[in-house]
Amino acid sequence: MQTFRSFATALIALAALPASLPVLAAEPTGCDHFKWPLDHEKTLLATPAPIATGDAGKLGNGENLKLVPQANAKLPQEPSRPPKFPDSYAGFVTLPAPASAGSYRVTIAHGAWIDVVQDGHVLKSTDHTGAIGCDGLAKSVKFDLAATPFTVEISSSTEPSVTLVVTPN
Repeated sequence: MQTFRSFATALIALAALPASLPVLAAEPTGCDHFKWPLDHEKTLLATPAPIATGDAGKLGNGENLKLVPQANAKLPQEPSRPPKFPDSYAGFVTLPAPASAGSYRVTIAHGAWIDVVQDGHVLKSTDHTGAIGCDGLAKSVKFDLAATPFTVEISSSTEPSVTLVVTPN
């Protein structure tokens, strides 16, 4: 009888185990799964101006940044995360000072790593959102910017260009 109780207890414990494991959330799919509305950014990303890595960009303009192999990118600062892919592309664009200090979003059309450098320092993001399966929109990251020029660095891209836009939050 003792063996049967031990066996029954073990079976109950095993049956309860999946319910106690953390659920692994799949990456959100579709344009309606971002944390904040990105309709304005999606519109700006749809008609980008071409720009080469290292050039000066404009706030609020959709820009298609031509990237180079990450090993040749000469980014102003090392990316805050090493590349995920051996043949990654990277690049950067320098933007003028925003009219006022505050929260700004860097939004891109396909997956890549985003860093913002201001006054010689890589800024920590304050929030981010992303989804797969949304044509023309992949990720948006918020940064608190001072009213001084800054640089957006893109790294770990599997594509040789990335469309991006910087907008006030």
